[in-house]
Amino acid sequence: MEADEIAVSSDVSLNPQQLDELWSRHHAQWRDSAQVTSHWDQAAVTDPELLAYETSGRFFEVLKELDITLLISREYEHLLLALTVDPESDQPRITFFNMPHPSGIAVDREKGSVHVASTRNPNQIFEMKPVSHAIDRLDSKTASSLSQKPLIPVKSVFLPGCLYMHDLAFIDGSLHANAVGHNAVARISPDGSYERAWWPKCIEVNEGEEPVFGQNHIQLNSIAAGDSLETSFFSASSTAIENLRPGDPDYPVDGRGVIFSGETRDIFARGLTRPHSARLINGQVWVDNSGYGELGYCKDGSFQATVKLPGWTRGLCAHKNIAFVGTSRVIPRFSQYAPGLDVNKSICGIHAVDLESGEILGSVTWRSGNQIFAIEWVDRAFTLGFPFSLDRREEEEKLLFYSYET
Repeated sequence: MEADEIAVSSDVSLNPQQLDELWSRHHAQWRDSAQVTSHWDQAAVTDPELLAYETSGRFFEVLKELDITLLISREYEHLLLALTVDPESDQPRITFFNMPHPSGIAVDREKGSVHVASTRNPNQIFEMKPVSHAIDRLDSKTASSLSQKPLIPVKSVFLPGCLYMHDLAFIDGSLHANAVGHNAVARISPDGSYERAWWPKCIEVNEGEEPVFGQNHIQLNSIAAGDSLETSFFSASSTAIENLRPGDPDYPVDGRGVIFSGETRDIFARGLTRPHSARLINGQVWVDNSGYGELGYCKDGSFQATVKLPGWTRGLCAHKNIAFVGTSRVIPRFSQYAPGLDVNKSICGIHAVDLESGEILGSVTWRSGNQIFAIEWVDRAFTLGFPFSLDRREEEEKLLFYSYET
């Protein structure tokens, strides 16, 4: 088609004033750094009620003593949080980053990056790095927030929604994800491609045929990462290919959860109820027994509870024998998945637990919070968190994103 043959799709023409208003709106859009970095228009406004918190015990004192920053994903609120103690003011510091339905978090401590699963359709994995310094500029000054080394996204890769990614972990130098929708664990390449790298024997139902990768049947949802897939462990809510699947409201969940061994691809421990966040800590497999609000470890093929917490336990990391455990509210339509909890008393929070004694050293809770998925720690020297806080300083944010380098 020649240029002079292009058809106009509407007979309605805008007058000059209307065109000026239209172009002015376009000019004003996507100016907020939170929108640009998260690919999300609504990220410009975060409800402050989501960040209103209370503490008990010595929660922030523990963070200070350990000299760490906690990274937390609150999936249903599309929010990443960072908790730490500011080394200059000696006060709690809470920062955030908006992201569509964030779930698993994995820290690559060798390469100095953080990876976050964003589990909408399509799935994404964001790679984030701390800002290290600023580019010298004649047309602007340097952002004062550089000293906080905020984590910012440097890359995002898209993957098919049917992967239904949950947990992330680095194993033998490579990023792995629970491909819950495939009943498998996927190895993720830097270019965004993936391959199924591990799956349990129970999905190999017919000899000589491909394992059942076509639908979520067992809710294979977390990775206790070892040095290799063979020395790793994996949690699941079922071990059977059945008509009723774990997402069905009538699925019988009580005691059907398991931990799989990476080496045998068979059951390592039984008797869990909707387990999440399996982790290898001091050579033992620790796991959140979510349906009973418990944290514990696996011994002699069964689960040993260490502490019971006020909510659906999910999210777990440990540093120097202190575990940080998340609790979430129980969503009413999923109350049947929590037979061991008082649904009306479940809370959204993070709890510091002494792994030896089971003592709760301190907690931070969000009165309007909903769901915690993952928790990871990094050294405070690595980062103090994310670039956004409730007292948003837009000019400071513009300076940061205008001339940062990682």
